[in-house]
Amino acid sequence: MERPQSGPESGPQSDPQSDPAIRPRSAAHLAATLAAAALMLAQPLLATAAHAETFPAKPVRLLSPFPAGSGPDAVSRLIGERLSRAWGQPVIVDPRPGGNGFIAMEATRRSPATGYDLGIADVGHLAINPSLFRKLPYDPVKDYVPVTGLYRTAFFVVVASHSPIQSIPALISAARAGPNAVSYGSWAVGSPGHLGAAQLEAATGTQMLHAPFKDTAQLYTAVANGEVTWALGSYATAGPLIQAGKLRVLAVADSKRSIALPDVPTIEQAGGPSGIDASTWVALLAPAGTPPERVSAIGKAVREALDAPDVRARMATFGFVPAGSPGEAVTAWMRQDTSRYADMVRRTGATIN
Repeated sequence: MERPQSGPESGPQSDPQSDPAIRPRSAAHLAATLAAAALMLAQPLLATAAHAETFPAKPVRLLSPFPAGSGPDAVSRLIGERLSRAWGQPVIVDPRPGGNGFIAMEATRRSPATGYDLGIADVGHLAINPSLFRKLPYDPVKDYVPVTGLYRTAFFVVVASHSPIQSIPALISAARAGPNAVSYGSWAVGSPGHLGAAQLEAATGTQMLHAPFKDTAQLYTAVANGEVTWALGSYATAGPLIQAGKLRVLAVADSKRSIALPDVPTIEQAGGPSGIDASTWVALLAPAGTPPERVSAIGKAVREALDAPDVRARMATFGFVPAGSPGEAVTAWMRQDTSRYADMVRRTGATIN
């Protein structure tokens, strides 16, 4: 008698549904598979929900390269207060002055790209430093995302109130008396004040002596005391000494008159050369990688704050013109001024190692 052959086709087949040894394992496996699939489906939804959280859900920090008490610092706090009321969260201005702005720029660059840490920077940090420094510790284009413009401001030509030079033609005439017959000060080598004055040198064919100072307070005190002949200064920084009668304003180094001192002519209107533009701008930045929708939302909130009548009125007292332009406009400012200032840096030989 032949024995039944073993194999898949011999003997009765096992029914997985009726085999008690198999059923529990199959059920557990099926449950685990379904749970894993559900988790995979839920992950994008969870990520989207987390990404779309109400912003801000905690305090926001503004990292600033400007010293506490300066004009830019005052405006930053003004905007911060307005945002705090709109957002229901504190907006903290964190001054990190010094090091040609490197300290604040580096802190912004290293911050998490979440929108909770933002940076403030001006034309010097974003458009001049790339030509001025051989080794810049940050890349203005790759390391940051422009959020919005904040404001623009012009610089005035100021001399001591007791100076014998009382006009732009008199300043140019004195400078043409000989090399270094006239001196001018600035708050740093390669600063907008330095390069703006260099524009006037080039346009008039003169050679003046440049005297850099550690900060604006020392600079304008030196001008008021007659230690240097003249300097460029914004109304926010030179304004207190102008109001005190210790500095005289000769002209504004811009293509148009300033809202701070509308009776003061431009350099061209005052009898000087045309095309002298030493105005500057300030913008808000986010670290590279910050989600575009968050950048857009922050920019919109800041521009709404800049449009508030009380904010505009307060900024006007500093001579600041709100410039709430989208990030794309700030990128265009950077591109244009990087090229413009690169030529001035080459002309002055102001490159720093």
